[in-house]
Amino acid sequence: MFKVWKVSGLLVAVLWLSAVQAQTKIELQLNKPGPKIQPTMWGIFFEDINFAADGGLYAELVKNRSFAFDDPLMGWKSYRKDSLRIINETGASTASRFVRLLPLKSSQKNFLQNEGFRGMGFSEGEEYRLTVNARVPEGNEQELKVELLGDDKKPVAESVVTIDSNDWGKKELILKAQATAAKGSLKISVVENGSVDFKFISLFPVKTFKNRPNGMRLDLAEKLAALKPGFVRFPGGCIVEGHHLDLRYQWKKTVGNTEDRETLINRWNTEFRHRFTPDYYQSFGLGFYEYFQLAEDLGAEALPILNCGMACQYNTGELAPLNEMEPYISDALDLIEFANGDATSTWGKLRAEMGHPEPFNLKYLGIGNEQWGEQYLERYDIIAEKVHEKYPEIELVSGSGPSSDGDQFEYLWKELKSRTANLVDEHYYKDPNWFFNNAKRYDNYERGGLKVFAGEYASHTRVENQDPSSNNNWLAALSEAAFMTGLERNADVVQMASYAPLLAHVDAWQWRPDLIWFDNLKSVKTPNYYVQQMYSTHRGDYVVPVVSGGDVLAGQDSLYASASADQAAKKVYLKLVNSSAQSRAVSIALKGAKTASKEVTVTTLYQPDLMAYNSLPKPDVVVPQKSTASIKGSSLNLELKAQSFVLVELTTK
Repeated sequence: MFKVWKVSGLLVAVLWLSAVQAQTKIELQLNKPGPKIQPTMWGIFFEDINFAADGGLYAELVKNRSFAFDDPLMGWKSYRKDSLRIINETGASTASRFVRLLPLKSSQKNFLQNEGFRGMGFSEGEEYRLTVNARVPEGNEQELKVELLGDDKKPVAESVVTIDSNDWGKKELILKAQATAAKGSLKISVVENGSVDFKFISLFPVKTFKNRPNGMRLDLAEKLAALKPGFVRFPGGCIVEGHHLDLRYQWKKTVGNTEDRETLINRWNTEFRHRFTPDYYQSFGLGFYEYFQLAEDLGAEALPILNCGMACQYNTGELAPLNEMEPYISDALDLIEFANGDATSTWGKLRAEMGHPEPFNLKYLGIGNEQWGEQYLERYDIIAEKVHEKYPEIELVSGSGPSSDGDQFEYLWKELKSRTANLVDEHYYKDPNWFFNNAKRYDNYERGGLKVFAGEYASHTRVENQDPSSNNNWLAALSEAAFMTGLERNADVVQMASYAPLLAHVDAWQWRPDLIWFDNLKSVKTPNYYVQQMYSTHRGDYVVPVVSGGDVLAGQDSLYASASADQAAKKVYLKLVNSSAQSRAVSIALKGAKTASKEVTVTTLYQPDLMAYNSLPKPDVVVPQKSTASIKGSSLNLELKAQSFVLVELTTK
């Protein structure tokens, strides 16, 4: 026993000495305020991919609600194929296609049934608003039985509505679900044998974000709001471009009466053959007015991106001739008028008629997405000149191509320095090592010139034979946390940043990883979401230098660090990442300011399994944990867990 104790005591002494020697000394230089951090520093990127809009954030439950898909009955079924007719009205100024249910020569009731977006989600006790635009062509009043069917095909809600006119008219009905269903459907039956025409059938939860009728899905929008984003970039992304120019995103077709908006095949419908999604269309119920309204509801700046006269260069690369750029110029100028013009202007009047008399106060506009080459610059120049000529206050965002380096990237950066862009959009989808190794990417960027918009980034890992959201594992999130210390430290260069993509339906995704995963009832925050949130809700007004041995911490001793100060709240936010497989002891010297409290709040994001991820069945595998620590004198000693991300909040005088 004595000998064992003696050896153990020696081992303890050695380990203690090793820990002391391994302690990393860090200076938090509160007396040397750094660059200002823009309110737009951390934002969100929205693109209609992975059923992010229809079937996702836009809370509509009916797929193909105006029968406008290439296959008019996609998403629908009836008694028999010959029990209805698809009819196109000629000369109609609004949606011209409708479905006519025909009388049956039997006692059976004719019906239309919609499957929703991989089913419909109904929650027990919640109300749903049905809207139908219908008529009785023969003038005979018809009663319709409306049912919300559950997973077992039995009704969870039912009621009736009467169609009594041979002119088109809207009818609304509120149904309350008596049970929960994840894969429900909507069924509308004709009670008596007779003909009924349907032009538009819609079903929304009554409870939406900000209680807006026909608005945003509550749980998803609340998760966006919890990020406190500084901006919302929309509508993409590659969806701006189209396979060819006829299929590009045209914002003017997404405003006005929702029933009159032209449905368009989504570019992600066939982009990935291994994730073929033939029922992926855009109803544009979530259009540019709704995007602006969403940004306003989130307290964020709107950042719309417009097509620059180029289709996706990975597809056709079709170009608008330089002498035929007027539609693209007009789209930019008219969009600014739509957002900022008074109610007497053409497009400002439309905005006011849609329900927003006051301007949206647009400040930013993106021209093009991931285009490259001189053909992009030629078209960018034409649009930018006209925008700045009429609206010099608008800050323009240009692209740097789809890659974070290489000849095209370097070419665009060189050329854009002599142009009127304010921000250059950089994209990087890389493996975790790239993110760990590039925390100093912006330390040596030129100061005083063009600013950077890190518009799309995500760390990509591949784990076979696991849930798709496994790509949102803790390793990926940890590497992003390390990289983001470099974004924050260089806030004089990087003024906007957003993870991408934002949303993904677990049964209908095309691209992964994604920040938030959802099904028809629930949604889950990924580890990457928590990393974003720990930065975006602890932004601060200016950078506070963090150094060790006189240098920034960007991988030395496997440590990464950045900090910011919030003057109004009298808070300092220190972010620390330990990428090592071993814990790290750090001693943080507080230089040049007194703290109002000796106790600090410590939020730790950690999971011993680097491949761990959050899923709908298990949403809390990787979540932040709060604790406290004490300042002794002017120093704070912390033990950083292996492979962890830590946020320290200090209150200053």
